[in-house]
Amino acid sequence: MVAIVGASGSGKSTLMNILGCLDRPSEGDYLISGRSTSQLHADELAQLRREHFGFIFQRYHLLNELDAVSNVELPAIYAGQNRDDRRQKAEVILRRLGMGGRVHHRPSQLSGGQQQRVSIARALINNADVILADEPTGALDSQSGEDVLSTLQDLNREGHTIIIVTHDRNVAARAHRIIEMKDGEIIADTRNDGAGGGRASNDDVLDRRLEKLTFFNRMSDRFNEAFTMALRSMNAHRMRTFLTMLGIIIGTASVVSVVALGQGSQKQILDQIRDLGANTLYITPDYAAQISTLTLGDSTEFAKLPYVVAASPWSSISTAVQVGDKEVTVVANGIGHQYFSTRNIKLLEGRFFDKRGVDDVAQDAVIDENAKKALFPREDGSLIGKILLLINVPVRIIGVIKAQQPDGAAQDPQVFLPYTTVQTRMTGSRLLQAILVRVDETTDAAEAEKMATAFLTKRHGKLDFLIFNSGSWQKTTQAATAGLNLLVACIAGISLFVGGIGVMNIMLVAVSERINEIGVRMAIGARQSDILQQFLIEAVLVCLIGGLLGVLTAAGFGVLFAQFSTTFPLIYSPASIVAALLCSSLIGIGFGFIPARNASRLDPIVALARD
Repeated sequence: MVAIVGASGSGKSTLMNILGCLDRPSEGDYLISGRSTSQLHADELAQLRREHFGFIFQRYHLLNELDAVSNVELPAIYAGQNRDDRRQKAEVILRRLGMGGRVHHRPSQLSGGQQQRVSIARALINNADVILADEPTGALDSQSGEDVLSTLQDLNREGHTIIIVTHDRNVAARAHRIIEMKDGEIIADTRNDGAGGGRASNDDVLDRRLEKLTFFNRMSDRFNEAFTMALRSMNAHRMRTFLTMLGIIIGTASVVSVVALGQGSQKQILDQIRDLGANTLYITPDYAAQISTLTLGDSTEFAKLPYVVAASPWSSISTAVQVGDKEVTVVANGIGHQYFSTRNIKLLEGRFFDKRGVDDVAQDAVIDENAKKALFPREDGSLIGKILLLINVPVRIIGVIKAQQPDGAAQDPQVFLPYTTVQTRMTGSRLLQAILVRVDETTDAAEAEKMATAFLTKRHGKLDFLIFNSGSWQKTTQAATAGLNLLVACIAGISLFVGGIGVMNIMLVAVSERINEIGVRMAIGARQSDILQQFLIEAVLVCLIGGLLGVLTAAGFGVLFAQFSTTFPLIYSPASIVAALLCSSLIGIGFGFIPARNASRLDPIVALARD
C-alpha cells in the first residue's frame, strides 16, 4: 500500500495517470511486465486498464444512467465475463462494502460516501492487481473517509496493491510506503512500518477470476451494452432526439410518398393504354397530304393476314340526339363487329351487335356510361330496347358498355353502330377515318407495325397513311414515367441527405456533452471499438426509427389522399420502402461515423478532465 503525497501541482496525479495508462510520458519509459507502454496501441492499453488496474476517482465518475450494480459490472462487460457471474460478484462486492440495500439505486440517489464505495466496487470487479485511488477521501466527511480507508486496507491485505494519491498526511500514514513529490520530482521515499493490520476476506467469490465468455458471446454482450446505453441516451434527450429524427422522417415520407404517387399515376396511364387494346395498330389517313384513302377493302384484307386476330373499320360523326324534349350532342361511331374485342371493351348490360347486324345494316346501338348519364340521367332501370333518334334515324339500344375514359375525364357521350348503318344512312361516305387492327399476342408489336406498313403501302402504291402502335406507346410511356418518378424520388431524397447532416450535428453535440462518460468508459477498459460502436448505434437508431416513422407518415398520407382523391390510388412499393429504410440506416452510419470516430479517439485523461 503506497501513498503518493505532495502539494497541489507537484505531479502526483500525473504520475498516477501514467502508472494507470491513462496518460503517456512525454519522455522516459514506463514498463509493465517488461513491456514499454509507449509501444502499446490504444486497445492494448485499454486491456491493461481493464484487467490489471482498477481506478477509484475523487469525483467518483459513475454513469448517471446506470444503477449501482450496473456501474460496478461495466468493466466486466468489456472484459467479456459471464453475465450471471459478473452480476453475482458485483452484488457480493457491494454488500461487503455496506451497499447491499442500495444495489439498484442510481448515483443521484446515493451520498458521496456511497458513491465512492460503488467506485471501489467497480475497481474490484475484474480482480485488479493494482488499485489506483486519486484523493479517495477528498470529497467525503470524516466517517465516510475512514470507512473508505479501512476498505482499502482490507483490500491490500487480500493481495491488492493499493496506490493512493493524497495531500492528507493522515491518509498517507495508513500506507506501508510514502512517496513525497515536489515540482515533478520525488524528494522522499520512506517505509511506514507502523501501518495497521486488519482482517482478510474469506469470500472466494471476490478472489476468483470470472469465467470468460466465447468470442461471439463477448461481442453480443458488448453490443447489448452499447445498444442499451444508446436507448438510454436517446430517452434522456427525447426532444432533441425527436427533432433530429424529424429530418429523416420527412425525407423518408417524401421518398415513399413520391414513389407511390408516381406508380399510381403510371398504372392509371398504362391501364388507359391497355383499355385501348393490347398489341393494337391504329391506322389513319395521312391528313397532312389532305387525302383520305382508307377503304373497307383495306380493313377486309387486314383481317385475312395470319398475324391479325381482328380488324375493324371506324368512322365517326358528331351529332345531336333527341330524347323526348332533350337534345344531347354525342359521337356516333361506325364500327365493325370485331371492334369491341379489339378494344377490350367491357359490357355492362345487353349485348354487342354481330356480323349479321353489320351485313343487315341494322339500326342497333351500343352506348357507353357517359351517354347513359347524359341521355337518361334519372333512369335507374335497364335501357335495353329504348329508342334514340340520330340524324333523323331511329336506333334501338341493345347494350351499355363501360366508358373508355375514367369518371371525370373529358369525353363526349359515345354511341356505337354498325359502320354500314353510319355510311349508308348517316354520312353517305365509303371512306374510313381509321382501321383498328388487333395483332396476335405472340407477334412483336414493332414487327407487326413493319409488316402492316409494307402490306398497306403495297396496296396503295404509296405511304399515304399513319400507323400508331399501342404497344410501343405503352413501352415509351412506361419508360418516361419511370424516369420521371426516379427524378422526383431523387429530389425528395435530398431531404434525407439534409436530415443526415442534422444527425451528424446532433451527434457531434452529444459527443461533446458526454466526453466525461467516454473518459470513464476508457478508464475502466473500453476499447476504441466499444466507444465507436456505442455512438454509431445511437446514430443508426435515430435514423432507423426516423425511417420507420417516415414510412408510417407516408401510409397516413395515402389514407388522406384516398379520402380526397378518386382519380387514382397510391401504390406503395415494398422495394421503395426497403430502400428508404436502408438509406436511412446508411445515413446513420455515414453521418454518425465521424462523431463516433472522434469519440473513440479521445485521450482518456483529456476526456476525464472535462466534466
